[in-house]
Amino acid sequence: MITELGHFALLLAFGVAVIQMIVPLVGAAKGWSGWMAVAEPAATVQFLLVAASFGALTWAFVTSDFSLSVVVANSHSMKPMIYKISGTWGNHEGSMLLWVLIVALFGAMAAWFGAQLPTTLRARVLAVQASIGVAFMAFILLTSNPFARMAVPPFDGQDLNPLLQDPGLAFHPPFLYLGYVGLSMAFSFAVAALIEGRVDAAWGRWVRPWTLAAWIFLTIGIALGSWWAYYELGWGGFWFWDPVENASFMPWLLAAALLHSAIVVEKREALKSWTILLAILAFGFSLIGTFIVRSGLLTSVHAFANDPDRGVFILGIMAFFMGGALILFTVRAGAMQAKGVFGLASRESALVVNNLLLAVSCFVVFVGTMWPLLAEMFFDRKLSVGPPFFDAAFTPFMVLLGIALPIGSSMPWKRASMSRALYPLRYAFVACLAIGGLVWAMQTGRSLIGPVGMFLGAWVLMGVVIDLAQRTGRGPNRLRRLFRLPGADWGKATAHAGLGITILGVAGIYAWTVEDIRVAQINVPFEVHGYEMVLRSVTNSNGPNYVATTAVIDVTQDGKEIATLAPEKRFYPVAQMPTTEAAIHQNWKRDLYLVIGDEQENGGWAVRTYIKVMTSWIWVGCALMALGGLFSLLDRRFRVGVSARKEKRAAVPAE
Repeated sequence: MITELGHFALLLAFGVAVIQMIVPLVGAAKGWSGWMAVAEPAATVQFLLVAASFGALTWAFVTSDFSLSVVVANSHSMKPMIYKISGTWGNHEGSMLLWVLIVALFGAMAAWFGAQLPTTLRARVLAVQASIGVAFMAFILLTSNPFARMAVPPFDGQDLNPLLQDPGLAFHPPFLYLGYVGLSMAFSFAVAALIEGRVDAAWGRWVRPWTLAAWIFLTIGIALGSWWAYYELGWGGFWFWDPVENASFMPWLLAAALLHSAIVVEKREALKSWTILLAILAFGFSLIGTFIVRSGLLTSVHAFANDPDRGVFILGIMAFFMGGALILFTVRAGAMQAKGVFGLASRESALVVNNLLLAVSCFVVFVGTMWPLLAEMFFDRKLSVGPPFFDAAFTPFMVLLGIALPIGSSMPWKRASMSRALYPLRYAFVACLAIGGLVWAMQTGRSLIGPVGMFLGAWVLMGVVIDLAQRTGRGPNRLRRLFRLPGADWGKATAHAGLGITILGVAGIYAWTVEDIRVAQINVPFEVHGYEMVLRSVTNSNGPNYVATTAVIDVTQDGKEIATLAPEKRFYPVAQMPTTEAAIHQNWKRDLYLVIGDEQENGGWAVRTYIKVMTSWIWVGCALMALGGLFSLLDRRFRVGVSARKEKRAAVPAE
């Protein structure tokens, strides 16, 4: 019964979304306030109906209702409860319903918190957002119904993919989808502004919170996925340039560019056309990511579906929204004339450089991701584009971005002197060169990644410190002024510091990783890079829905016990699939990473050991970037209602 109610709620939500898509749009065109007022309650009702539908599907997974095909294919009665719940979105059908739920949520939030927006703009934004919901609900109902019944329900299910039975992957998709769909709000604002033919400073202020929220969620989602790949897959890496990894990284890059260009629209009413284009492309790349994950055209361990027919449907959705928005952009380009002018040396120019580097780096990732498919389609050649290409093609743009970031942050708006901007950074530059030189001297014979990465990360961090120092001025009250800086300034500093720390972590793990693969005998010590290890035992045990082979390895250094680690190999009988559970001992300098392999003919066991330098800095840096975005999001100056109330008070004549 609950399943039928969930299906019926989704059908009702589709009907409400169609009304929300058409009626407010007509009302805005005709100036009919009653029709425009339909948008807000429709957005709320649509969200409640989709939430009820998603709740019904979750209940089916929690109660192991094997009358549903999707539950049979992705669950098992012996699975732990957390993975029964995460199994709701750990499959194609359920993840698409989560996608639609978040689309409806963002639309409802725009209705709840957008009361200060101009009436016509609000109506059009909600109508465009509803059209996205209509498209994806139609996709679900026609091709991917999560409530499809089994003719003869089996006794038990086929279990969730064992790789997804992990806390990191339980929470990774919701955060990622919040980022993807958050960019749909920026898209809706862009299309609504194009329909109205007006983009101004107020629009730049309105679109920033939605873009910030999307960027924060994308940052968290990408970090969780990277962390999972690091400890779960057993290969010791944090990023493989997998097509699905790239699918989330490309909109993240464009969202970062959109955040910075929206600042220029708000402060100087410049870069209007470029900002609108970025809003369209950022969501467009989210749709490309959906296509990559679900079409089956590109192979990935993260992919949900392998169905070309579904891929064609998503391709049609992408063509409709992207093509329609770009046509509208072309028609309306003349109405978005820039008002603010700025010199070649200015903060505006620095933000333009920032945008170009981020956009070009996104294009490089896109070409590398899609090139194997294009080569097979047009040249009948099977090619593989892997980390060597991406590392060589992508890294130079990030190096340039890191060098430019502290310089641009120190420049004033409109017009600046390059010499005055560089002067406060002179000692920081010398210090960073010294750090790079010291690293070079200490690692003679190794690659340039270490010294260049250390220089670049230190340069970004010192730039943050100098920027904060300049904002507090001189005098005895500098510390007080520092803590009174607006949230956006603290957000910028924290996010940039997070980027610098991430660069240091990436440089460390690439430059100084030590790898050792050997056959270890029970109670026979072996040494890896100054650490003495002893394989004490290997035992078998049973988990809730798997069998495990667990090794116990003692680690000492200079005679002092460091840790006792227990790497595992698991085998899931229902899915007939093995997984690797690495054992990791972490501190701020390095990760000691152990993986147990198969038993050998001579009685020993294959053991893989990695010494990963500064790995934890990557996760700390990502967390700081997300925290910086949150600080900026909470800044009162960028809340629509606050700005509108100030303008309203200013318009009231004094008595």
